[in-house]
Amino acid sequence: MKYLFVLLTTFSSLISYAQKDNVATSYTISFENAVHHEAQVAVVFSNVKNNEVTFRMSRASPGRYAIHEFAKNVYNVAVTDGKGNTLNTTRPDPYSWKVTGHDGTIQVSYTLFANRGGGTYTQIDETHAHLNMPATFMYMPTLAGKGMQVIFNTRKDLNWKVATQLKPLGNNTYYAKDLQYFMDSPTEISSHSIRSFTVDKQTINFVLHHNGTEAELDTYFEDVKKVVLQQKKVFGKLPNYDYDNYYFLACYIPNASGDGMEHRNSTILTSTRSLADGGLKRNMGTVSHEFFHGWNVERIRPQSLEPFDFEAANMSGELWFAEGFTSYYTSLMMCRAGLLTKEEYVQGLTRTFNYVWNSPARAFFNPIEMSYQAPFVDAATAVDPVNRNNTFISYYSYGSALGLALDLSLREKGLNLDDYMKLVWQKHGKKEKPYTVEDLHNLLKKYAGDTFGDFFFQNYIYKSNMPDMHRLFESMGISLTQDESKASFGVPIVNGTINRNTTIGTAAYEAGLEKGDKIIKVNNKPITNDYPFKDIITSLSPNDILNITYERYGVIKEATATLQKDPSYTIKLNDATSNKAIVKRRNLWLDAK
Repeated sequence: MKYLFVLLTTFSSLISYAQKDNVATSYTISFENAVHHEAQVAVVFSNVKNNEVTFRMSRASPGRYAIHEFAKNVYNVAVTDGKGNTLNTTRPDPYSWKVTGHDGTIQVSYTLFANRGGGTYTQIDETHAHLNMPATFMYMPTLAGKGMQVIFNTRKDLNWKVATQLKPLGNNTYYAKDLQYFMDSPTEISSHSIRSFTVDKQTINFVLHHNGTEAELDTYFEDVKKVVLQQKKVFGKLPNYDYDNYYFLACYIPNASGDGMEHRNSTILTSTRSLADGGLKRNMGTVSHEFFHGWNVERIRPQSLEPFDFEAANMSGELWFAEGFTSYYTSLMMCRAGLLTKEEYVQGLTRTFNYVWNSPARAFFNPIEMSYQAPFVDAATAVDPVNRNNTFISYYSYGSALGLALDLSLREKGLNLDDYMKLVWQKHGKKEKPYTVEDLHNLLKKYAGDTFGDFFFQNYIYKSNMPDMHRLFESMGISLTQDESKASFGVPIVNGTINRNTTIGTAAYEAGLEKGDKIIKVNNKPITNDYPFKDIITSLSPNDILNITYERYGVIKEATATLQKDPSYTIKLNDATSNKAIVKRRNLWLDAK
């Protein structure tokens, strides 16, 4: 009876708010049972015109491209009309409820279980209520264009406060103009700390929920400011944030899941790594990446993601630019901000370069088609094995490598990627006019000339060729080398067993070996802990032959493998260069602006 009284009181309050503020959807959420990861949610859908309507849980979350079935964590669903009379509902699918016979008002209550703190899901416990809206709140598609309001009943006993990009109305009540804005507005409710600074009459807020000290936050925030200001230099100005505020919503706590997720005027930053345990430096990459998205993705927006679909996977062929070019700028901004040395930055290019340049996947898909794979790889789940190490290159990495190549290619001509990004911002981001790949192509032609623009897109975007990076790196006084004396088998061996699909073209692949094969002998010598497989490889040279005895599905087999040259590259800054033109060009690239 107590729960029923509270629920009726809540619904009455929500209806009153809806009438007062002319919103069509009103929520309240409470966290009395946070210890068991539960929230109680009540929602009122007002001024419902159609006799038969559907309300639902989202299947997608802004910034994520895969399907996520958020309805699986909802139970205790009760549905009434505006007078509290129970309404019959049917379930047309696993994520929807269909209602008829209402009086223009539909009241819904439910329990939500939530225990993953990251950029997609919701986590509720006694440390915080970390809310991603699609994972938390039901909605009615027919009311998507109308105002929405939410009341957060915070835990005063836990000193919880609300941080969100939603418009504050007072008394822990917040407003969104429509469903798209509401769903794009993550909210952190916890005993957090805030640091802020003003840039061009707008406020950048860093909200941190952590177990560290205020002094650690002060130190970290000074570095955050440096990154923010260097990114502003790329585009010339900050975006116009709604309500003149931007929020970093950071949770660096043991129960979080490592993630980062951009939103229109805020970003989620989660990590199990505390500031005291290396996070002062290692968490900053996510800060840099996600803040850059405030321009590139949130306002420089692919047409394919407009509007974001909450009922299906969201596919875009532009993620090599939206995510990949953002990834290129992630570490570059940290270098310009003085958080990475030039040597650290250049050496840090190595891993992504090797991954992209040495992947056989470019034989199957170009960067646009790699971007199409996002619904299968972006936190998507499946139980069947896949062959991604042969067929897929992350659009983050692929695009980052292309951003690097384009920047260095432009700098050979006395141009630079920053100014191209400014042009894209002026034509699309500032006006919030969504773009296509063709738009990016045409803008590059406008900026760097038809010949250059056509060559880059025809070879590296519409096809999967790779630029001459030896020449481009040399133009910056950077060496790109390979150790031709080093042998490669082409696949990792863990405890004698091949632990992933063998890569096309490698010695292991050509020998017919596959994941799960257990290597027993090499050249008649047993593989043991004292004589591991990697020691054999390091003692040999390219073109040496291995006679391998292995076990597959309980059957002993034999194979012959010819070792190959190690394909990995090393990238290093040449500090000894005396060419003043090269040094000047490199400094223009990497120095603070």
